Amino acid sequence: MQYNDPNQGPDVGDVISEVAQVVNRNLKRFGPALLVILLVLVGAAGVYKVDPGAEGIVRRFGKEQRRAGPGLHYAVPVMEQVDVVNVEEIRRTEVGFRSDRVLPPEAMMLTGDENIVEVRMVVQYRVRDAGKYLFRIAAPEETLHGAAEVAIRTVVGQSRIDDVMTTGRAKVQAATRVLLQRLVDAYESGIEVTEVKLDNVDAPDEVKDAFNAVTRAREEKEKLVNQARGYAEDKVPRARGKATATLREAEAYKEERVLRAKGNVANFIAVLEEYHKAEDITRRRLYLETMERILTNIPNKTLVDESLAKGALPVLSIGGKAVAAGAAARPAAVAAASQTGDSQ
Repeated sequence: MQYNDPNQGPDVGDVISEVAQVVNRNLKRFGPALLVILLVLVGAAGVYKVDPGAEGIVRRFGKEQRRAGPGLHYAVPVMEQVDVVNVEEIRRTEVGFRSDRVLPPEAMMLTGDENIVEVRMVVQYRVRDAGKYLFRIAAPEETLHGAAEVAIRTVVGQSRIDDVMTTGRAKVQAATRVLLQRLVDAYESGIEVTEVKLDNVDAPDEVKDAFNAVTRAREEKEKLVNQARGYAEDKVPRARGKATATLREAEAYKEERVLRAKGNVANFIAVLEEYHKAEDITRRRLYLETMERILTNIPNKTLVDESLAKGALPVLSIGGKAVAAGAAARPAAVAAASQTGDSQ
């Protein structure tokens, strides 16, 4: 470049022309390489990765275009933006406390029977619809927290204090979860509530001792009731078994007595038939058999002819006692006659 006037600076047109010539020469030499590098950079800028358990939402100028699953994908730089959301992660929010710090404004609630309780609750949830989670509401976590507080206050306000603190906690948790899911669905938040758990339900500090005493008394009552039920479960089957055994013994005794009675009747009928055939012989046989059965059981026996005892009163020593011979003989005769009469 030459200057005609040394007192003046370079002409602007000449400078631009000279720069253009230099650029043209360089573009002819390095242009293809620069173009390739630019294309590589643009291509690399559009590649993105979606991790397992996540979902990618691709937006073009702010509008959702498509969704991408786990793996490598491509989005046009500048024109398209990608938001990756983990849809399998279980998240949580706390109502009434933060870590170990209790928040009384959130924790204090009024039950249906007008008692105040301190409730600490944990809500676990996951993202069910990534598009709704990102774009339908501005702050999904804050919205969920507020809805959880509304749900637990509603359920506690419809329940008795005993149900909230002791026996009905499972029902309170289930009802809260159902109501909370209904609320977040109405907001189109794309959130699924997986679990609602009452971390702690307690009475205010002013009446905590009284409530604890009531709880201990209730637990003691349940313990005694369970012990009584266990005792009943042990004794009742035994009593039933004993009653069944007694009934069976009675039935067996009944059958034995009936069979014995039928045998006696059959024996009596057989003897009666023989008696009718020969009354004198049968009567004498029965008398002899009876006397034989009676006298066999008497260890010491003395027999006196009745003719020798006429007009006298002999005294005999039978069994260590002095008795009259006639008096000793007469009871035996009377007993024998009685047995004979019974057999007839």
